[in-house]
Amino acid sequence: MIAWWQILLLTLYAGFQIMDELHWYSSAGSAVFSGFITGLVMGDMATGLFIGGSMQLTILGVGTFGGASRIDANSGTLIATAFAVSAGMDPEQALAALGVPVAAILVYTDILGRMANTFWGHACDADIEKMNWNAYNVHYLMGAVSWMLSRMVPVFLALAFGQPLVEAITTALNGDLAWLGTGLTVAGGMLPAVGFAILLRYLPVKKHVAYLILGFVIAALMGTAFTSIAGISGDVATVAGAAGAEIAGGDYNSLSMLTIALIGFALAYIYYQQHQAAPVAAVAAGAEGDDDDEL
Repeated sequence: MIAWWQILLLTLYAGFQIMDELHWYSSAGSAVFSGFITGLVMGDMATGLFIGGSMQLTILGVGTFGGASRIDANSGTLIATAFAVSAGMDPEQALAALGVPVAAILVYTDILGRMANTFWGHACDADIEKMNWNAYNVHYLMGAVSWMLSRMVPVFLALAFGQPLVEAITTALNGDLAWLGTGLTVAGGMLPAVGFAILLRYLPVKKHVAYLILGFVIAALMGTAFTSIAGISGDVATVAGAAGAEIAGGDYNSLSMLTIALIGFALAYIYYQQHQAAPVAAVAAGAEGDDDDEL
């Protein structure tokens, strides 16, 4: 069960995170930070960081342009983490079954918050025309309150009254609907890939594909190196022996040919792009010189 003080703290954080996302920009209004805070309050930071990181990757390529609303990944992370810890749900199941649906539903409360904020904004305009600064301060603060309530109310209702429902869902997913639970687990694992796909859709990948390849290879090599270092850190005496040999060749054998090929292709493509642009620039410079001579 979720304790009353946990519900109180998480409800207050739900209001804080939307204000941070809109005004203060301290990164407390991000999915990763939401997972960290919720995991800290619920007593399981690992689960919180896993769900928050997965949700952050899911929305990498999603943004709010102009007055557009997007899914509230922060509140979705908060709800998914709280119930994953309290009900003993698998984090990936909680992400797919609770995090994403809640994040999508809160689009509507986001719209309500924007509508209320528009009302208070017009009230502030009227106060400025009348030079009624006391009323202006009140209406300005009410705008912040409307934004906070758009997150705090649904989060409080979900945490306070949703525990029996979530426990019933968890029991079903682990029982007769185990096949659905497995599917949700797979879907939860795929969500970060969806986020990367959305991000790559909007990035100039075709123009900078060589740097994308180099980044992928470097990330893979660094992961391999860190894994090897972690493997030998427990026994310094064997660094020059078996563990040293493992670092020198063992973990890289299956990656070496692919790594060389990818790095070679990336560097060759960069060289091709640079030297393809050089003749064009030279021709353009020559044309400008001819024009100057004619003048």
